[in-house]
Amino acid sequence: MNNFYGMLARMKYINRWGLMRTVDSENIAEHSLEVAIIAHALAVIGNTYFGKDLDPERIAVIGIMHDTAEIITGDMPTPIKYFAPEIRDSYKKVEDMAVNKLIKELPEEMQPEYEKVMGVEDDPDYKYVKAADKLSAYIKCLEEEDMGNNDFKEAKDSIKKIIDDMEMEEVEYFMEHFIDSYNQTLDEIN
Repeated sequence: MNNFYGMLARMKYINRWGLMRTVDSENIAEHSLEVAIIAHALAVIGNTYFGKDLDPERIAVIGIMHDTAEIITGDMPTPIKYFAPEIRDSYKKVEDMAVNKLIKELPEEMQPEYEKVMGVEDDPDYKYVKAADKLSAYIKCLEEEDMGNNDFKEAKDSIKKIIDDMEMEEVEYFMEHFIDSYNQTLDEIN
């Protein structure tokens, strides 16, 4: 049996923000698409405005795959995941095992292609996915606040600080030129 793609299809069943009251629920399939779009944008921004030589398509695929371990582990809330170094390190091992299990669900000949884009947190391109992940979380906070949900205020402020501390010119450009459109209505955008 080759269960890889059937397992990935289950991303739509893994909800995010488990400790938060949400007006609009979000699953890891939706989140991963948004991360891929933003990571791709960051790479294009890097190439276009800052003279980088990035591969936007590869970075986007890493974004698509960045949370696949959660198909097996579920979404561990950030305050728990990073509560203590021992928990973070142990959870990282569990995530690595989950990624390896997923890759083993592919025919052996196909596995090397997926090893290039799954579980690659040490890859230099991953920083764009990590930045996109934080931007996606920030956007979620903005959306929830726009719908009157004040539960996301502290999360928004702490995520914004993380974004600012990244000191990535691509992220700064995205925040300056694109983030405001996420607070606009369709009529305002048009």
